[in-house]
Amino acid sequence: MAYVIAEPCIGVKDTACVDACPVDCIHPSKDEADFEGATMIYIDPVECIDCGACLPVCPVSAIFTLDHLPEKWAAFPEVNAKYFKRDPVA
Repeated sequence: MAYVIAEPCIGVKDTACVDACPVDCIHPSKDEADFEGATMIYIDPVECIDCGACLPVCPVSAIFTLDHLPEKWAAFPEVNAKYFKRDPVA
């Protein structure tokens, strides 16, 4: 997983990152059925291509590379992967 969305996204769900992603690996989008019920937006650990397009558009600085993910949010690679029913990618 190149990028991970962490706790600052909870309750915010700004979809600028969804729109910026060139490979459609960030979900749910506003038009998906589970958008309202989701607590945050997630990055697919398999589909992310490490392009970084999502990083500068996140208004709450919730997106990190694994190398720069704060320790207090160490569980979020698994949180993102679980949304897509995938194992976290190291």
